[in-house]
Amino acid sequence: MLTSSELLAKVKELGDVSKSELVRECGYVSTKKDGSERLNFTAFYEALLGAKGVSLGADSAGRGKGGRKLSYTTKIQFTGNLVVGKAYTGMLDLKPGDEFEIKLGKKQIKLIPLGSPEEE
Repeated sequence: MLTSSELLAKVKELGDVSKSELVRECGYVSTKKDGSERLNFTAFYEALLGAKGVSLGADSAGRGKGGRKLSYTTKIQFTGNLVVGKAYTGMLDLKPGDEFEIKLGKKQIKLIPLGSPEEE
């Protein structure tokens, strides 16, 4: 996905094309479970506004799905699992497949990214 000056240059280069083609050519496309294409118009327009220096108010940091404020608390599920939601992992730019060392302390759990200085 293009951002900042690269996004602005691509939009200018493409000129008078359809909105769908513009979003597709700038890389704001994902694949649905059924294999079909999904155009991410909202992400495209947010990136375009950001590239032009337009802020739409408060940043979404600290907000989860639906704009709810994050509570920074969680519960152990009935399965015994501890879930850290997508909003939190997104704030840290964590991706599927990222690995962590689990360190247990007195009434605490630390997740340390593999390869980080604290791990060594």
